[in-house]
Amino acid sequence: MRIDILTLFPKMFDGFLNESIIKRAIEKKLVEIHITNFRDFSKLNNNQVDDTPYGGGQGMVLMVEPIVEAIESLKTPESKVLLMSPQGVSYSEKKAFELKEEKHLILICGHYEGFDERIKNFIDEEISIGDYILTGGEIPAMVISDSVIRLIDGVIKKESYLEESFSNNLLDFPNYTKPRNFRGMVVPDILLSGDHKKIAEWRRNEQIKNTKAKRSDLLN
Repeated sequence: MRIDILTLFPKMFDGFLNESIIKRAIEKKLVEIHITNFRDFSKLNNNQVDDTPYGGGQGMVLMVEPIVEAIESLKTPESKVLLMSPQGVSYSEKKAFELKEEKHLILICGHYEGFDERIKNFIDEEISIGDYILTGGEIPAMVISDSVIRLIDGVIKKESYLEESFSNNLLDFPNYTKPRNFRGMVVPDILLSGDHKKIAEWRRNEQIKNTKAKRSDLLN
């Protein structure tokens, strides 16, 4: 998979690309990630990519021309173009699995007061990571990239993500490790029984209880 991220702040991705699982996935050539500064596509001498909104109002709006030209410089017939936007569809594990099947993702990070509306004629989908506002789309782009990359074959063990929260529309079951007894809080005996069938049943029941208590909406 190839992921291209269009942003005004490329250095925000330095740590993201050079640590932990993402770094290893890149080194193993399981994913290719490229960061493009869409200021490079500005037609203005000062590399300006925003301007005041028609009709008046606060803040600056990202211009259509540099972003569209950046998209077109990268887009192929296999590309899926995603706009990071609080107006987009809510992101989910289901969407992550869908995007994992794509060969090329282009993620566009917004800033300031938003985008010129005409940019939306050049994208495939708007995606939101939650009902709140961030200073830019860089963090959402990292969230989406991370959630997709970890699902790519060979990045982590398949068993790991198949048992996680949301993989079966349920939250995760409780996990424990040593010590067995910490300040009177003891690991459930069933987990020490060695009976894998009963452990699996216990975990499934705990998932249902956990989901009912914390996210009953998922059960609907």
